[in-house]
Amino acid sequence: MKNKDTTTNAPKGAAKKSEEEVVLKGIGVSSGVAIGPAYVIDQHGVPVPEYCVLASQIEKEVKRFHAAISKTQKQLGQLKLRAETLPSGANEEIGLLLEAYKGMVSSSRLVRGVETLIVDERMNAEAAVQRQIAAIAAGFAAMKDDYLASRADDVREVGARLIRNLLQQSYNPFADAPSGSILLADEITPADTALMDPERIAGFAAVLGGPEGHASIMARTLGLPAVLGVSALIKGVTTGDQIIVDGVEGKIILHPTAETIQFYRGEAQKMARETRKLRSLRDVPAITLDNVSIKMMANLELPRDAVAALDAGAEGVGLVRTEFSFMNRSDLPGEDEQFETLRELVVNMKGLPVTIRTLDVGGEKLASAFGESLGESVNPALGLRAIRLGLVEPKILDTQLAAILRAAAYGPVRILIPMISTASQMRQVRERLIQVERKLTRRGIKLPPLLPPLGAMIEIPGAALSADALSRVCDFFAIGSNDLTQYTLAIDRGDERVANLYNPYHPAVLRLIEFTIAAAWRANIPVSLCGEIAGDPKVTALLLGLGLREFSMSPSRLPLIKQTICNLTISQSVTFAQEVMRQGNEEEVASLLEGGAHAIQPASLLMKKKK
Repeated sequence: MKNKDTTTNAPKGAAKKSEEEVVLKGIGVSSGVAIGPAYVIDQHGVPVPEYCVLASQIEKEVKRFHAAISKTQKQLGQLKLRAETLPSGANEEIGLLLEAYKGMVSSSRLVRGVETLIVDERMNAEAAVQRQIAAIAAGFAAMKDDYLASRADDVREVGARLIRNLLQQSYNPFADAPSGSILLADEITPADTALMDPERIAGFAAVLGGPEGHASIMARTLGLPAVLGVSALIKGVTTGDQIIVDGVEGKIILHPTAETIQFYRGEAQKMARETRKLRSLRDVPAITLDNVSIKMMANLELPRDAVAALDAGAEGVGLVRTEFSFMNRSDLPGEDEQFETLRELVVNMKGLPVTIRTLDVGGEKLASAFGESLGESVNPALGLRAIRLGLVEPKILDTQLAAILRAAAYGPVRILIPMISTASQMRQVRERLIQVERKLTRRGIKLPPLLPPLGAMIEIPGAALSADALSRVCDFFAIGSNDLTQYTLAIDRGDERVANLYNPYHPAVLRLIEFTIAAAWRANIPVSLCGEIAGDPKVTALLLGLGLREFSMSPSRLPLIKQTICNLTISQSVTFAQEVMRQGNEEEVASLLEGGAHAIQPASLLMKKKK
């Protein structure tokens, strides 16, 4: 196959819209191959509301406008850094344009004009930005100089980005995408992925994003091939163009030749055959060669994922993220709405246990539905989020606990509390759970005979280090290795600029996981791991050796990890884990995980064992 990799001059080729095959490199965040028509998400045509701001809210509205300016400048800075990876000439051209955009965002005319409209006319920030941008763009368009007149489009682009950040994109940006489309955007948000139907969407790609962000996690959960961090992606393709997403190699191929399409169709068929082979393990129990049974659970992003979990042979749900109910809306879901959604999920799991995590809002998972309740934070990832928010705003927590309790009457349920850092927080949640149960009982609501088990998400280093104390007030633990890594290493896992530093196999992270598992064993309570590393076969032996007996992962990863477990022994895994934990730096750990895990596997194959 003759693939002409024109990554080095992709932006110029994109501008000319030639039909020559172009290969763009990015980060493969969800494996697989997708071939189909591109659908460029229209992140410009967002409906802009207009309303009168109360006099008491004017100062807050101005602050909201400035927060959107800061976010827009940050996004443009990220785009510029990404553009610097392009060759000389292209990077200078795009870099100058993005620098000009940053200047426009903070221009005194724009800022003063919007502030005046908010203060004097009490206009909401979105409408004020739209009016002021229209006035500035009209001024440029009226100029006789063609170059200056063309700047009107750039002004409108900046205004659209500002408005998107103010609105937090609470809309469906690809409702009209044809079946089989590949979505392309500057940035794919978790709210965007919550709207994706894998029966209609073949895959997606974006300019921004890293491998451990929630959009990436949802892509893997949905089984959608995805590539992020693709420089000049939007400049190189238009809606309807034939493209290929290679989620394994992290490539986007624009205008592929017939030969290239044939090659990738063959690759897709190979992957499909391997998937079918692994699916044959659906009803095979995950038992090691020395007869230790391991529980295989699924992480679910959306209620509809229950079907995929059962198809993959999951023995239950180790994590249900409930944020989906709060996305793409301007109000808070009520108790009945949450109950109906969770009840359907519990029923669909046909008697298998379901672990429901309470709301984890904050950082990159901000939900616009909270309005003033959430407020602003200098660092949202470390601020008022998850259970911290629930205890400050108990109505939100109580409503969700009530919905979960009611759903628990229809099947086994566990309640998982995110971002726990102290035992007192767990005690407060348990007290609220008991109070909610009493209120529901007085209302005559159908409830389970016993309160569901209440567990802590171990994702803060302080929680891991105090796991012995937490074990005395918890019925189970669930280790969230994604956030645990982020907080241990002080790295934003959604920021592609530091993505290379995000390492869940750092010795410090592994020691926190080891400590948590050991504390759970001492307290005789179950402990699972529901971070992304649970679905990584190169670390399966290590986790088994550390004492983990419950794995929870994206449904698509279950068969592969089950196959790996069935070809290991606990005794060998313990020896391997001891060797890994003796290492003093991440390079030595990585070397062992890449090579050692395969070396300890017995030569006997799974099917031989079953015979």
